[in-house]
Amino acid sequence: MSARFRWLGHACVAVETGGLQVLIDPFLTGNPAAAIKANDAEADFILVSHGHSDHLGDTIAIAKRTGATVIANYEIAEWLAGKGLKKVHGQQHGGSFEHPLGRVKLTLAFHGSMLPDGSYGGNPCGFILFLKDGKRIYHSGDTGLFGDMKFIGEEGIDLAILPIGDNYTMGPDDSIRAIKLLEPKTVLPIHYNTWPIINQDAAGWAARVRKETKATPAIVKPGEWMDV
Repeated sequence: MSARFRWLGHACVAVETGGLQVLIDPFLTGNPAAAIKANDAEADFILVSHGHSDHLGDTIAIAKRTGATVIANYEIAEWLAGKGLKKVHGQQHGGSFEHPLGRVKLTLAFHGSMLPDGSYGGNPCGFILFLKDGKRIYHSGDTGLFGDMKFIGEEGIDLAILPIGDNYTMGPDDSIRAIKLLEPKTVLPIHYNTWPIINQDAAGWAARVRKETKATPAIVKPGEWMDV
């Protein structure tokens, strides 16, 4: 069965693949766009792209309740272990590891990563998921545009998950340039419309994607599922 994806608001994405539940950047508590409550989130794996509270979010509470393994950069993994999590897996940029959900590779991201208590959170990252069903998913995390997206695209990306909110990340213009570098089959926008400072016209963005790139835009509301 093909993987399916659910945008849960802001940058949080749920993935169902091979009978496993995966959460990426589970910021739910305090998220005005959250589609579910943290207590209702299920996870076998949690991926954390960087240390900011709107991405690390409810990682600790969900992992303790579900027993999920958390995958993050080494610094965040060590910090989480210090908070009592037993199942953490630290990686670093350019490194990959074969997990039960598939191979996970950490990519560059241009952003910050300070943890909520002010601790050093290492470098922010994105993820390429090489799923067991053969699909290849790129979740960029919070980032600006960078040229090495061209190399990421050479992996053959089925779905790119990109921020479009501007101010803290790429905005619509640079996301279009990113799509041209990545050449994904489908692109899902995230990290927009959570707060007024990152409000964007998703329909207008989607029209540009169709006109200016070869990708298919996937516009979903928080809580909606999509197949890949």
